[in-house]
Amino acid sequence: MNYAEIIEYVKKMTADNGRPDKYNFRSRYEHTMRVYRWAIKLQSKLGGDLDIIALAALLHDIGWDDTRDHGEVGAELAVEYLDGLGVDQETIKRVGEIIMIHEDKDTDAELSLECKIVMDADLLDEVGAISVLWDSMATANEDEASYKKAYYRIKNFYRINKPKIRRCKTDAARAEYTKRMQLLEGFIAQLEKELF
Repeated sequence: MNYAEIIEYVKKMTADNGRPDKYNFRSRYEHTMRVYRWAIKLQSKLGGDLDIIALAALLHDIGWDDTRDHGEVGAELAVEYLDGLGVDQETIKRVGEIIMIHEDKDTDAELSLECKIVMDADLLDEVGAISVLWDSMATANEDEASYKKAYYRIKNFYRINKPKIRRCKTDAARAEYTKRMQLLEGFIAQLEKELF
């Protein structure tokens, strides 16, 4: 499998962020590459088919449409692309299925290990130190930006996302999610000492 070629395809397909102007610093390509790295780390701990995990992680966010679910659009594009590369049909089918449902983090459906890993990798990229950067940069783009506004945004993000640990599908992801929440707790506590 030529992953360099696939990464170039992903870069092209994610070039238009599709993000609102105030979040133009959030790169879908960079997100995809972080999810890919997380998926590889989780696979090394948990097993599963590395090619299916890597392909699904790389291609999970290539499809966006204002009128259709992005998982559905992404799955169609990924299936067509992988078929054009001559990837075997069983791999294509499994990758397409993962991309189709990767956003449904609250599903109770029976999931393959590969699907659990990709879903967890996607979830892990939304929390931790990176979220502090996002919240700080988003606050800086607002009128009358301040440290206190950033603090409240970070604290609210933490409050909303701490319970989402229930969405983790694997113990390895739950352990990492817990570490990231602890990092945010410590950061918020230190920020409170410095701001108030």
